[in-house]
Amino acid sequence: MMKSITVISDDKVGLLAEISHVLAKKQINIECMDFEVVGKKAIVALTVTDTESAKEALGSSGFDVAEENCLVIRLDDKPGEFNRVAGMLAHEGIGIEKVHMVSREGKRALLQLVVDKPEPACRILHDYLSTSNPV
Repeated sequence: MMKSITVISDDKVGLLAEISHVLAKKQINIECMDFEVVGKKAIVALTVTDTESAKEALGSSGFDVAEENCLVIRLDDKPGEFNRVAGMLAHEGIGIEKVHMVSREGKRALLQLVVDKPEPACRILHDYLSTSNPV
């Protein structure tokens, strides 16, 4: 399982520049990022090379930071493949809280999932897990 972090902040011009500057100063690389504004709040979800250092650096800079377990899965990039995975999780009572398409390479897609029961999800999705998941 991998870790991702989420920063929730008041939305403002330059917010992403500020967050990325804090991480760059600590030599922390951003591997994946989602950004969304909801109302007056900005939600920044990050996968980084060093989660603990990123949490510490962002926290010391005044940001509210939360950590989440996430799974990275590989699927064939064709209709119905995500439905198969979502159905497997739903059948076992596992809720999907967040999905991010990391990349599409050829005939494969790489997705990052946050679920409410990560350990059982790892067992159920074992054949789909990317090698990035140390399970």
